[in-house]
Amino acid sequence: MDQQRPQEQFSRFQAACRRVGLKLTHQRMEVYRELAASTDHPSPETLYQCLIRRIPTLSLDTVYRTLATFARHGLVHKVETGESQARYEAIIERHHHLICRHCLEIIDFRWPSMDEVALPEELGTWGQIENKNVVASGVCAKCMK
Repeated sequence: MDQQRPQEQFSRFQAACRRVGLKLTHQRMEVYRELAASTDHPSPETLYQCLIRRIPTLSLDTVYRTLATFARHGLVHKVETGESQARYEAIIERHHHLICRHCLEIIDFRWPSMDEVALPEELGTWGQIENKNVVASGVCAKCMK
């Protein structure tokens, strides 16, 4: 990844926070930086373990609340994994996920043809659908060995 991309992503994040009226605290910025730098869709607990070394006053509750606030405002994405522990990512562009049932690794993939498929007509009376994505699961090649 080119070195400008993380800075550009962080600048977009800061602008988005200002647009929705979120105060840019040191802890919020560090939670976002850590999440944006990760490639493994970390849980709040994993982020906390990485951040506590740099921010000893940080609480796990703050990480949970910060991620929930970011997700509510569309600044990060909560990955639906089917496991009890939430996982998050800073990538908000349209993509889908493949999850290994054994090692719980999550892989991002794009599927443009699926993105264009219309939902069934009977869902039209349900209400307002805001998102559709695919979460595929199975066993990865590493775990099958």
